[in-house]
Formats: sequence, C-alpha cells, structure tokens
Amino acid sequence: MSQPRRTHRRRAWTALTLPALLCVLAACSGGPGDDAAAPAPSASPTPSGPPGTLFDDFHYSGPDDPSLAAHGWEVRTGGGGPGIKDTWSTAGAGFPSDTTAQGGRVLRLQASTDGTKQGTKQVEVQSTGTALFTGTFAARVHLSDKPTSGRNGDHVVETFYPISASDSSTNYSELDYEYMPNGGWGSVGPQLDTTSWYKADPPDRVTHALKQHLEGWHIMMITAMNGKVTYSLDGKELFTSSGKYVPREKMDIHFSNWLIDIPFNGVTRTWDMKVNWFYYKAGEAVSQADVQKTVDGFYSAGTDYINTVPKS
Repeated sequence: MSQPRRTHRRRAWTALTLPALLCVLAACSGGPGDDAAAPAPSASPTPSGPPGTLFDDFHYSGPDDPSLAAHGWEVRTGGGGPGIKDTWSTAGAGFPSDTTAQGGRVLRLQASTDGTKQGTKQVEVQSTGTALFTGTFAARVHLSDKPTSGRNGDHVVETFYPISASDSSTNYSELDYEYMPNGGWGSVGPQLDTTSWYKADPPDRVTHALKQHLEGWHIMMITAMNGKVTYSLDGKELFTSSGKYVPREKMDIHFSNWLIDIPFNGVTRTWDMKVNWFYYKAGEAVSQADVQKTVDGFYSAGTDYINTVPKS
C-alpha cells in the first residue's frame, strides 16, 4: 500500500521562462495537420498554442541543461525520504535517444544500489511552481519489471504524481501512480497503486491496487474534474476517488524512481524508468484519443515544450 510520500522535501522555486520555439495553433491543438505550414523556430519568448496547456517531450542534454531549469524542472538532490533517505542524486537523470519512444528521446530515471546506503542512488525530476490544479494530467511512461543490470528482487517504486509543494499544507493534495514490480511493505508484486491523498501526516488516503505485470510503455492519465479524480491506464479506467480525496490546491509534477528498502547486498543493480512526454490541460477532461492527437500535433510541429498555463 502507498505510504506517506516524503519528509523534508527540498523545494527550489525556479522562475519559469517560455521557450523560443513557435508552433501554430492548428498544429498544437489538432492532429498532425499540415507539416509544411509549421513555421520555423522563432526568437519570440511567447509561443502561441492552445491556452491552459503544458507539454514537454524532454529534449534536454542533461541535468545541467539551462533549458531544463528554464522550463520549470529540477533534479532532486536534497535530503529526506521516501525510501533510502538522503540518497537523491542527479547521476540517475539523463535524456538519451530511444528508438521505442515517440520522437526518439526520453527522460531516463535510473535508480541503483549495491545493497548499502552509501552505494544507493535514487532519482526524481520535479517541476517547480507549475500551478497545476484541475484538468487532465497525462504521461507516456515506460515501466520496468526487472533491473537493467544486476540481480532482481529489489523493492523498487516507479512513480508519476502531482503533489502539493508542502507536505504540511492545510490543503494538501497528492495523486499517485506507483508501480512496484516486486511489491513492498509486505505486499507481493507486481502491483500498481493509484492513490488519492487528503493528508500526508497522519496518512489519510484512498487507494486501489492493480496486480499485473506492466513492463513496457503506458499512457498514464489522471482526470481531476467536477469533484472526482479518475485514474486511467492506456484508456482503461482503474480507479475513481471523490469527496475529500480530490485536489484542494495547485500542485507540481514529479517523476521518481526509488527503493523502499535494501533487501540484500551484492553486486550493483540498476533500475530504469523512462518518460516520453508529459501533457496537462487545465480545467478540462480530455480523452486519451484527444490527448494523443494533440501530442502528435506538437511532434509534427517540432514543438518540444509549451506552457500556456496561467501563472496565478
């Protein structure tokens, strides 16, 4: 079962700047459209596009790429939990080419351990000050059932979730996808938890477990609209929460790959989680088909990033 998310989260509130890429409204809001009509990149700091939209396909050179911070992302290096506390590192974050990904590039989050705390590295990429509240959250994520290298058996957690900036907020909000191929907290895997939180401490949440192997690419969606939250995987509804288990304030986006514990010592093993793209539409319930159509339009227009979400 999902546990309290973390303690002593370090937050670096980075000012968002908009990219220099320009895409036409028709290409951004519809399907592939007319590729020939897409304009060349422009120096304009304000790209046009569908209002209330955030999209990123993670075309960055590395954790230190200035564009990563300019687009409102950071790689966590602070202390605290969850998992093996104080083992967060930029070493596991990369942006390699990937022939299985749309557009051929991914955000890769690689957790690793040799069975000691000193030899453990967890990884998280999080947005800062993105102010996302109700609407549709979607990400194309590759989950792993086994390590990329080394012996299997770790209690790894591969996650995508919007969350409040502060765990102690009176309007705390968190919406989780957590995949545990080998289980954890006494549960036998594989297991995908979808969990809506009302309070972090003491934990107050509702959750649903899907007992299924999920190796490979999936589109994870969260729709938070009209007093309910719906979690859908590859277009299939998994779980709905309502009542007090809905967002009550604006949230940031986190992608994280971490270890619940270290069950054995030995040779180093690595676990890869990959993210192809992230999409958010403010204040609207969008179907998976329409999400994919819009994402296809961004790729066709050569648009790697866009943010037209109001800042306030």
